Amino acid sequence: MLKKTQLFFLFFFFSQASFAIDRAQEAYHLGAGDILKINVFNQEELSGEYTISGSGFVSLPLIGSIETQDITLLELKQRIVNQLKPDYLLNPRISIEILNYRPFYILGEVKEPKSYPYVDGMSYLNAIAISGGYTYRAKKDYVMVIHANSINKRAVKLGMDNKVKPGDVIRVKERFF
Repeated sequence: MLKKTQLFFLFFFFSQASFAIDRAQEAYHLGAGDILKINVFNQEELSGEYTISGSGFVSLPLIGSIETQDITLLELKQRIVNQLKPDYLLNPRISIEILNYRPFYILGEVKEPKSYPYVDGMSYLNAIAISGGYTYRAKKDYVMVIHANSINKRAVKLGMDNKVKPGDVIRVKERFF
């Protein structure tokens, strides 16, 4: 039997872990290809899984398309509440979670350049391994990356231990010697 102090520490630990996950999802900016689970409390016909389209919209029953490009989950939740509240529901309660992040893309001197599913915590070296590894001409010290949420869409030079972000376009350069 667990003591009260042990139960308190277990509760505290799990609530803090859940809080950290929630904070990470709050800071994440949505984009094309993300798959969301939207739950409207007591409204089964409005709840479900939705994919953000290539143009950055998600389409929901009753309210139609909502722009989601480069906003957070909290902002999307507020937009949905604002659309439902005046005409359809008095006090809509909504929860949203990301089921699947948009893929990342790897190009250049790797054996299988293409898109791959995003996995949280993956480094650029892991991404190269998933793509079959380097070709014999690859420059192995760094990668050039364009982040999906980058304003200027310029490639930045990053080390192999940096973390992949959803929607990254990763390019492995060719070495000349």
